[in-house]
Amino acid sequence: MSEPEPQDGLISVPVVAAPRELRISFTGSGSEYFRIWIINLLLTIVTVGLYFPFAKARRLSYFYSNTIVDGQALAFHGNPWKMLRGFLLLAVLALAYGVAGRLSPVSGFIAFLVLAAVWPALWRASLQFRLGNTSWRGLRFGFKGDLKGAYRAVLPIYVPLALLLAAQLYFGPPAAVQGEPMNATQAWLIFSPIIGLYLMFPWALALIKRYQHGGYVYADQQTRLDASTWSFYKLTLKGLGVMLMGLGVFVALGLVAAFAVRSGAVDELPKAVLIAALLPVYLIYFALTSPYFTVRLQNLVWSGTHSPAIHFASALRFWPMAGLTLKNWLLTAITLSLYRPFAVVATTRLRLAAVAITIDSALDNWTAQPPGDNAPNAAGDAAGDFFGIDMGL
Repeated sequence: MSEPEPQDGLISVPVVAAPRELRISFTGSGSEYFRIWIINLLLTIVTVGLYFPFAKARRLSYFYSNTIVDGQALAFHGNPWKMLRGFLLLAVLALAYGVAGRLSPVSGFIAFLVLAAVWPALWRASLQFRLGNTSWRGLRFGFKGDLKGAYRAVLPIYVPLALLLAAQLYFGPPAAVQGEPMNATQAWLIFSPIIGLYLMFPWALALIKRYQHGGYVYADQQTRLDASTWSFYKLTLKGLGVMLMGLGVFVALGLVAAFAVRSGAVDELPKAVLIAALLPVYLIYFALTSPYFTVRLQNLVWSGTHSPAIHFASALRFWPMAGLTLKNWLLTAITLSLYRPFAVVATTRLRLAAVAITIDSALDNWTAQPPGDNAPNAAGDAAGDFFGIDMGL
């Protein structure tokens, strides 16, 4: 078929949608979430934990319905009864692991191997469940990370942990704990896996985040994470430097206070007053070190996440996050944890406001993909909470 002839000297070209930014906002309030939080807490206590999946469903529904992207709210569709079955399954596994560890070191090691064998599959199912039960503009999200990738992501953590448990199984509890000095062989076989675990942590974090952010799906768009392993090592080293500097300042102030008390320079002041004076320094130390890693990790991960038509960026700033963290910790301590719902809402609002989404195609042309292997699994969602792994933001 021949190309159409140009008319009036003009050449027709295909129309491409201009890039458009989707604004993100969080409309929840601390007072609203406090009512949900306190009811969830009381019912979870009364039911000895059995209400936890229902509490989680209510919490997710509230936060998703108040997360507005381009004027449209997210929605969570998870069935709490299915989540309860997954929660009970994980409770049984946790109980079996605890009992096995108390029976003998060998049974505890075998239980660890069993959990290590099933955990990546449950983690993957957790991501599938959470995303498969989340929607925006009437379309469900999805997760397409494969099972092999899940096992590969956690391998740098598994190897040193298995070596450490094997060494303790072979030698028994460290002799130093029993009041006897360790021999050189025992010390090397026990502490070298610990050192290896710390050295491999940034690599494992890179693999885990690359697996998570490389499997998110919306309509026909699948994301990937462009962030090198070295960038995670740099992040960890900088975070360690900030932590050591803050710790050095805290220790120096403690030594000055101790010297002042010993030398008699502050005899008129009770020692409790000096300890109380160091407490704010201690809080400031954690309010600076923890937010640093949180801010840098969010910016690194989300600024490197994109699909062919979707591009994320994060510009979370350190000082606002540090100030909010310090305020949240102080008010939570003063109110005996009653301020926690307000702290969670404020932190969520700050972190979401720092994320920007740019799209290169028209949203109306996006259609849902068949679920296929991405069917949600509620047992996996419970596994994600049990092991402390979630979507990442």
